[in-house]
Formats: sequence, structure tokens, C-alpha cells
Amino acid sequence: MAEEMKKTAEVETTPKTEKKTKEPKVKEAKRKKTKKMRTYQQRQDRAGYMFMAPWIVGFAIFTLFPLFFTVYLSFTNVKTTALGYDFTFSGVENYINAFVGNNEFLPAVLSYLKMIIPYTFIVVVLSFIIAYLLSKIKTGKGLLRTLYFLPVVIMSGPVMEQIMTVQSAGETVSAAEQLAAAREQATAYSNIFIMQIIESYSPALAHGLAGIFDQLSIILWFTGIPIVLFINGLQKINGSIYEAAKIDSANAWQIMWKITIPMLKQTGLIITVFTVIQLGMFGSINPLYSLIEEKTGETGTGLGFAATYAWIYSIIVLIIVGFVFILFKDRKPADIKARQKQEKKLKKLEKQQKKRLAAQRRHQKKEAKLYGK
Repeated sequence: MAEEMKKTAEVETTPKTEKKTKEPKVKEAKRKKTKKMRTYQQRQDRAGYMFMAPWIVGFAIFTLFPLFFTVYLSFTNVKTTALGYDFTFSGVENYINAFVGNNEFLPAVLSYLKMIIPYTFIVVVLSFIIAYLLSKIKTGKGLLRTLYFLPVVIMSGPVMEQIMTVQSAGETVSAAEQLAAAREQATAYSNIFIMQIIESYSPALAHGLAGIFDQLSIILWFTGIPIVLFINGLQKINGSIYEAAKIDSANAWQIMWKITIPMLKQTGLIITVFTVIQLGMFGSINPLYSLIEEKTGETGTGLGFAATYAWIYSIIVLIIVGFVFILFKDRKPADIKARQKQEKKLKKLEKQQKKRLAAQRRHQKKEAKLYGK
């Protein structure tokens, strides 16, 4: 009987001891896996930082210091003397003079806004249309992509600047010639039926469209990189999604608006920001850029005004980019928002319940200590 009792006790205790020994082994295995994942992630991070190291060093040396130094310059008057630069602190005087005592800056800002908004819209929409059509073509796709990307290679040199300077050569003529050119521009498209309809509702919109049509050859030069990016985004969309939509009897228009465009939102965001920055780099179409260059070359108090104009221009660009981020932000459906609100409420209730239980336990422990239970 004693031997049988020992055997039963051994049988009862062995699974408990095995469970106890298994638990630390499982924990150790999990720790090893997490360490491996951490080391792998650390290796990936290190490789990424190594590739980015030249750009980070170059930015810290050549860009970061000038960026903060222009802030200081915008609050000073800088004069060039025989001994070098003479800095005198002026406070917010440069910013006040930029908006109040200057006849060049505000017109340049307004002309920049008139340029950047329609040009960006047309470049993004036109590049999307061309990329969508190129993705549908099967024969000669590589040749057409090369032809549309070829202006980007030419635009990187002085050729594009020369073309745009010739395009905007009308700014140097007299006021009477500019008025005559504006009238010709307004009446150039008056024979088109659609332009007549637009002009009857809004003459300003019709004149703006006429100016865009005159600059269409220049606008097409900026669509090379956006077309490539849109084609890349279109190729990443899974074809099974289109097949499922066709099975559900969706037409091409519904597929484009419900599948293609929503899935290209992030690509459109990158292209829009890139286009805003790219268009602002050419002084022939951006008067603010040419004004900053002009003030930078002035010897008397020009550098301080140039820094002021540069920072105001940077703030305007950041506001435009912020508006673009809001425009391309992913909006969640109403049912998902309601579900998330409910989940947040449940989490709050769970936290409150945990706090109440913890308070009750503390109270019970205090009572046990007081009454010796």
C-alpha cells in the first residue's frame, strides 16, 4: 500500500514539475526570438542610416547652419563694407516693410499664388491622365514613356531656363505692348464654343484658362516625373481587385473613382508636394524666387530683405503643403469612426473598473491589517 501511494504521488507531481520546467523554456525561446527580431531590425536601421549618412552629413554642414542663420539675417540689416559685412539688429522691421513699405513683395506673392494653384492642379491632373492612358497601352509602352520623360533630362540643364526666359520675355516690354498682348491673349480663344460659354459666366476664369493654354507647352515639361510616379503607383495595384469589381458589374468610370484614385492618394500627395516645390524653383514663372535672387545681390541692406522674403516664401509654401496634406488625407467611413469611438469608451470603462478593483483591494488589505484578519 505504501508503494502504491508513492507511485500515485509521483504520477501527480510529475506533470506539475514538467509544466514548471516547460514555462521557463518557452519564455526563454520567446526572448531569443524577440532578441533576434530586435537585432534584425537594428541591422536594417543601421543599413538605412549608413545609406543616409552622406545626405545627413551634407545637410548638417551645408544646409542646417544657413537655415538658422537666415532667421538671424531676417531680423537684421546687412551692409557690405570694405572690411566685410556689417550687421545691425532691426527687429521685425524687415517683415513690416515687406508688407507695408514695399511695392514689389505683395504683387509678387499674389502672382505666385495665381501661378502655383492652377499650374499644380493642371500638372497633377494631366500627368495622371497620361499615366493612366500609358498603363492601358501594350505596344510601344517603353518608347512613349521615354518620350514623356525626355524633357526632364533637358530641363535639368540651362536649356529649360532659356526656353522659359524667352516664354516670359513679354515682361520686359512697355506697358502698352503688355496691354496689347493681354488683349490678344483674351481674344485668341474667343472662337471656341466652350470658351465662349465659360466667358459668359466668368470672364476672369476664361482669361485664366487662355493664359494656361498659352503656357501649356511649358506645363507639359513638368509632367515627366509625375507620370513615372503615377505609372509606378498604377502598377502596384492588385489586378484581382479590378477583376472582383468587374464581377460585381462595375463599369470603367466606377472602377477609376472607387478603386484607382483612392489607392493613388499617397502617390498623388507626393507628386503634388514635388510639383509645388519644382514650380517654385524657376524664377521665370515664380516672381518671388527672382525677387529673392535680386535682393541677395544688392549690397545695401539687401541680404536682410532677401532672408525675410525667403522665410515668408517658405511659410507660404508650408501652408500650401499643409493644405495638400489635408486634401489627400484618408477619410475614414462613418461606421469605422463610430466603432473606434465605442472602442475608446470601452477602454476607458475598463481602466475605470481596474482602478476601482485596485482601490477595493487596497481597502481590504488595510482592513485586514487593522483588524488582524
